[in-house]
Amino acid sequence: MGKYILKRLLLCLLLLFLASFIIYTIMRFLPTSYVETQARQLASLPGAKSYSEWLEQLNAKYGMDVGILKGYSIWLSHAFQGDFGDSWQFNVPVTEKFSEVIWDSFTLGAISLILQVLISVPLGILAARKQYSKTDYSVTVLALLGISLPTFFFATILKLVFSVWLGWFDLYGKVGRYYEQLDAIGKFFDVAAHYVLPIMTLTIISIGSLMRYTRTNMLEVLNSDYIRTARAKGLPEKRVINHHAFRNTLIPIVTILGGSLPGLFAGAMVTETLFQIPGIGYTSYLAIRSGDIPFTMFYMTFLAALTLLGTLIADILYAVVDPRVRIS
Repeated sequence: MGKYILKRLLLCLLLLFLASFIIYTIMRFLPTSYVETQARQLASLPGAKSYSEWLEQLNAKYGMDVGILKGYSIWLSHAFQGDFGDSWQFNVPVTEKFSEVIWDSFTLGAISLILQVLISVPLGILAARKQYSKTDYSVTVLALLGISLPTFFFATILKLVFSVWLGWFDLYGKVGRYYEQLDAIGKFFDVAAHYVLPIMTLTIISIGSLMRYTRTNMLEVLNSDYIRTARAKGLPEKRVINHHAFRNTLIPIVTILGGSLPGLFAGAMVTETLFQIPGIGYTSYLAIRSGDIPFTMFYMTFLAALTLLGTLIADILYAVVDPRVRIS
């Protein structure tokens, strides 16, 4: 297993280099007006250098004045040192801004993932046990709704009902207008109240796929010979389902969850933007919209690394949950 993980890590590093090179190449084909606009803004500050000096410095820092291969090597050498430049949109180092906003996204993603598993897996198993019943049809409809509803549409409906009509929650933002006047407990519940609608959005639009996967694979397992044998031996139905059938249903679930774990740090751009939660998704949207090349490069490379990590986690978990999988 250790040798296999080492090989996969080396392969992931190679793929990450290729992905970052493609991202850098795309950034190089963006209109040069982004760099020119940033140089113009910096030159307008009191006591700043001239526009031409700033333009030359920015082009040199991000390798915009040389070929793509040499420019990429310049960017990569800075990245190895943890220097991804200063964000043009937020006027702070990229890594500093990232560390400031990542935990809001992680909180939203972690809570929604836990709720997703707690809701989807039991309902999927229940639907499989009562195939073609009213319960099965109800779960199927719920899953299809979760799969089909666009994020922006469902989030807008939640805001209309709970914020506009009922007035239970604010329309957007992480904190309320009186946040600074509250004590520690009050601040906690204020933030928690602003997280309710985003978490509801992320959870409901995500439960459909996992619910359908669980139901489909549980049905396949329940029709297996060893399940019929277990029932013929007189084992209680609860033990047959929970001990024998569920363990073999874990394999496809691991596939989804393995890819979802890195997503905890990737942020939910649409949801965070609609609710204006200052997570990594909403921050990256602002950076991309304003042509913030340093932050956009870092964010897209970070997403590529998360994707590779998710694939590696899923492959490792295969061997953990399924003893039939052997890695040589």
